[in-house]
Amino acid sequence: MKKPELPPTRPRSIEALRKATDACRECPLGARATQSVMGEGPLHAVLMVVGEQPGDKEDLLGRPFVGPAGRLFDRAIAELGWRRERLYITNAVKHFKFELRGKRRMHKTPAQREIEACRHWLEEEIARVKPKAFLALGATAARTLLQRPVAVMRERGKWQEDAAGRRVLVTLHPSALLRGDPAQREAAWTAWLEDLSVASDLLLPR
Repeated sequence: MKKPELPPTRPRSIEALRKATDACRECPLGARATQSVMGEGPLHAVLMVVGEQPGDKEDLLGRPFVGPAGRLFDRAIAELGWRRERLYITNAVKHFKFELRGKRRMHKTPAQREIEACRHWLEEEIARVKPKAFLALGATAARTLLQRPVAVMRERGKWQEDAAGRRVLVTLHPSALLRGDPAQREAAWTAWLEDLSVASDLLLPR
């Protein structure tokens, strides 16, 4: 008598999860990317930072937030007195979506079906890290975490609540500041720091 097939074992570690996402072809992005980019940081980090997707540098190096937007994020958290090694930093989508312009690979916003295909990987990360709260950088991250359309400019800088009752702080992705009007850059930077500072109660000693 044939034994019933058992469901596949779910990855039990972040490293196993990294290998699984690297092999993932549930949407077209994995076939074009260099590698998947999983999150990094301590398990049981108090705050999980979620961006949109890896960029060109992240795709090549296999680490999140190491390109221009990541450097801007590092500058911001340094000003706030946060330590990156206390954060778990990841993206809603694990593979780099791009279009070629000459030899350059230019960022392209993931489609909703690609975001949905990747959502279970983020949920697996959340289950392992068990953060107390989330920092959603940009609309893709905010919508993925809150499971509803999010007007980032209206909801930024305020704690929202996900379906499980966990706090989600919504703000701009740092790439939005890099693309913004140079004349407004200082004001945009100050406003963004104010948004981020709302989470300081979780990260700074009282």
